[in-house]
Amino acid sequence: MSFSSFLNQQIESQLGDLSSRLPQPPGLVVEGRLVRMVGMTLEVVGTYAPIGSRCLIMHDNAEPVTAEVVGFHDDRLFLMPIGETHGLAPNARVIPIKGGVKVPVGIGMLGRVIDGRGEPLDGKGAIATDSYADLAGQRINPLHRHPIEKPLDVGVKAINALLTLGMGQRIGLMAGTGVGKSVLLGMMTKFTNADVVVVGLIGERGREVNDFVRHNLGEEGLKRAVVVATPADDPPLMRLHGAMLATAIAEHFRDKGLNVLLLMDSLTRFAQAQREIALAIGEPPASKGYPPSVFAKLPQLVERAGNGRREGGSITAIYTVLAEGDDQSDPVVDSARGVLDGHIVLSRSIADSGRYPAIDIESSISRVMIEVVSKEQYNHAQTFKKIYSIYQQNQDLISVGAYRKGSNPEIDLAILKHGALNNFLSQSIDERFDFAQSLHALSKTLS
Repeated sequence: MSFSSFLNQQIESQLGDLSSRLPQPPGLVVEGRLVRMVGMTLEVVGTYAPIGSRCLIMHDNAEPVTAEVVGFHDDRLFLMPIGETHGLAPNARVIPIKGGVKVPVGIGMLGRVIDGRGEPLDGKGAIATDSYADLAGQRINPLHRHPIEKPLDVGVKAINALLTLGMGQRIGLMAGTGVGKSVLLGMMTKFTNADVVVVGLIGERGREVNDFVRHNLGEEGLKRAVVVATPADDPPLMRLHGAMLATAIAEHFRDKGLNVLLLMDSLTRFAQAQREIALAIGEPPASKGYPPSVFAKLPQLVERAGNGRREGGSITAIYTVLAEGDDQSDPVVDSARGVLDGHIVLSRSIADSGRYPAIDIESSISRVMIEVVSKEQYNHAQTFKKIYSIYQQNQDLISVGAYRKGSNPEIDLAILKHGALNNFLSQSIDERFDFAQSLHALSKTLS
């Protein structure tokens, strides 16, 4: 017998002796009981269930409450409810559910509005689905992903020409409150060329959910879309699952070979839901009240989007990111900027000046643009940004009349072109510019 074989035999023998002395966890079907509820955190004793699994809490002959295991300490499990907790009482029976968390997916979801559990919200009856998917998704080897090679037409000329997106890109739409993130998202929903559109409305006001479906999507847009809505009054775990469900649905259609546009409003509400859960089970805050698990969850969600394997389709994902108090150094904004393939910043000062969409071209970037556009377009975009930036840097001098014409030819050109540049960046919410029209308008502006 070789030394390595002998060593392996000894290790297996010792592990066998050790396992026989360790207490064995009870089976998943052993019932527990609810002993404590603090805020939205439920403490359960007497049963065993792994992190991420679900349990049913039975009470007073009413509908059972579904909850998910989010932590444990000693012999206690920490659960977070997915639905309403009204009527829960001490010593309620807790029954673990075997198996992982699966969600129904399928072509029957197109044209429907659902909640974070996949249940219909639109009153159109049951949804016909043909398969199930893991809520947490399946990781793809990064070397097996198809590279981003084709541009995506989003119908907004400033983005098409200056911040070109690629099929399979993940980009953030960053701004403070009331600057126009949701409206711009609605424009891209209607104008983008995609086989399927999946919209995740996470933590938004209930009124905005209805407005988005009725006005931004419309009857025609909804036919090729799936809307997952978990409003602000839903429990944090439901909001978390809403974002994960929207991504799982997008993954399903991508794996069918389709090009999917995933729009999520907003990534910040997803982070805030995870913060509520983490703080409730005792995780210490690390950065401005956000625990470390928040910054671990963000890339786990975002990395699920993008191109699939070469024989598959793509998920182009656009996430809105709320900059609290217009602070671009907010922890969630900063973290999102690091894990996404670019960001489009909306400026309050530009919005206040009456220009829409209020895209701050100087602060925005598409990291894949150089790989999906022609050299001529890229040079035109760089020229546009340079002229625009020169005017912005000297705006105070120009405004007070301190600049004398002829002192600097670059500033003279910036002053001459300022009106044309602003006109190019402006676009009404019901006006669509395809890729060719956007490039023509850019060339005409610079000529």
